Amino acid sequence: MKVKIKNGQKAHVVAVDMGYGHQRAAQPLHIMAYRGKIINANRYPGVPESDKKFWEKSREFYEWLSKFKKTPVIGQKIWDFFDRFQQIPQFYPKRDLSESNAQLKWFMHFIKKGWGKDLIQRLEKKPLPLITTFFVTAFMAEYYNYSEEIYCLATDTDISRTWVSLNPAQSRINYFAPNYRVEQRLKLYGVRPEKIFLTGFPLPNENLGGPDLRILKKDLGHRLHNLDPKKRYIKVYKDTIRRQLGPSCFPCYHHPLTITFAVGGAGAQREVGIEIVKSLSRKIRKNQLRINLVAGIRNEVNNYFKSNVRNLGLGKYLGKNIKIIHAPNKEEYFRKFNRALHTTDILWTKPSELSFYTALGLPIIMTPPIGSQEIFNRKWLTTIASGIDQEDVKYTYQWLYDWLDSGWFAEAAMEGFMEAPKFGTYNIQKIIAHKLEETKTIKTVLQY
Repeated sequence: MKVKIKNGQKAHVVAVDMGYGHQRAAQPLHIMAYRGKIINANRYPGVPESDKKFWEKSREFYEWLSKFKKTPVIGQKIWDFFDRFQQIPQFYPKRDLSESNAQLKWFMHFIKKGWGKDLIQRLEKKPLPLITTFFVTAFMAEYYNYSEEIYCLATDTDISRTWVSLNPAQSRINYFAPNYRVEQRLKLYGVRPEKIFLTGFPLPNENLGGPDLRILKKDLGHRLHNLDPKKRYIKVYKDTIRRQLGPSCFPCYHHPLTITFAVGGAGAQREVGIEIVKSLSRKIRKNQLRINLVAGIRNEVNNYFKSNVRNLGLGKYLGKNIKIIHAPNKEEYFRKFNRALHTTDILWTKPSELSFYTALGLPIIMTPPIGSQEIFNRKWLTTIASGIDQEDVKYTYQWLYDWLDSGWFAEAAMEGFMEAPKFGTYNIQKIIAHKLEETKTIKTVLQY
């Protein structure tokens, strides 16, 4: 269902085509993007060949490293060494963390040599507020004196020092903080408080249904019955549920229990998806369960899922109880993924930027985190009680249904809905239009 949003101030919305995180964060902002188009800093028409190659090498290195991490003995050691450069320092004790780090200096070295100059000059031809989901683009805009306002959206629940410029106290860059911890972290890094806006993470409007959240509430009402088959949570909290969702959204009809398993942009952890299918095969055969395997835009992951599902003797269920979400480009992939969320009951993924999707009333089962930022995302999800670590995947058929019978998944869905920020898309739209007084207040209790 499409929900129309009134036009307001337009902006240049800039992401980067590296993995899914930065583009997923930008995708809901297309409603305010100039000409409805999101610009990819590394793939826009006319990008200089030297810039394109630099971006491409960076992307290829990270994807290679994500896969190499699984190499016995040496893989983890090399990953740990690399991760030190993007490590997020412990928050406590609170202290001055404004000193720049090596990774930031490395990026700035290449920016000063001309990296990104062409992009900023092109944007300058139509000066509009700039919203970027990648810190490097914000640094480029500031270094090359972009004439309009610069906004940088953080895409994790905590961020490294690299997100903030060399001289944060003098920087022009404004920040959209997706949660309270990022807001406080930015202050420790030396960003002036007036340059920080606590907005929440931008979520897809088609899954929210506008500022009244009518689609979200309807989807969550459907979901709760599957997440609490013995009604242990629902019986105790039915009045709270009706008050939060409205009487028209609860109770609602049932649909088959549906799990969506999403791999990262590098295709890592795809094996987990097949292990889940294998463990739950009896439920699939009995039409008691549906699984969405998210391959994203990667043909090799799509083919891996198909061939292994067939090897398990479940080929006839492909397209039925087992669906593979795959698309030739990220825009179409995001549309398919968002559509699948309407009937998803449990989201199973690594604690990436998808952690924020718990605000849609989705309980999250987490695969092991990859990298410092995902460790902090995991901590955030467990703190707000809407995420849980996966147990031994071979025994999913046991522990998954124990959690369902306990009512915990229903509780986690409601916790995600009530505690995680939901209004990022609309708040950002109001801020760039200088209507700060119309933004929705973000709850700071339990925001870790």
